[in-house]
Amino acid sequence: MKNYTITINGNVYSVTVEEGNGEGVKQAAPAAAPAARPASAGAGSVKITAPMGGKILSIKAPAGTAVKKGQAILTFEAMKMENEVVAPQDGVVASIECSVNDKVESGAVLATLK
Repeated sequence: MKNYTITINGNVYSVTVEEGNGEGVKQAAPAAAPAARPASAGAGSVKITAPMGGKILSIKAPAGTAVKKGQAILTFEAMKMENEVVAPQDGVVASIECSVNDKVESGAVLATLK
């Protein structure tokens, strides 16, 4: 047996691998991708997406909040840095499509504006 440390999307895993000759080993099916969160009923037409994968730290402008272009809507952590996701234009936050502590992939819809 061999022990390895593997980092996947910033998460560290300790793995023990049993050595063998490969006989009787069944191929594992790939894990299903997490289901996408459906857009909220009040979703707006302007989608705000994650620029990179990370973890949601806080929501600064909940649904119903009027925002100006460049105003922070939420913060997330990526590569051990805190980043703000800002409004691309003036509008009202129609929906927040994530929750604090959610891990999101690059391109995931985080919020919508109307």
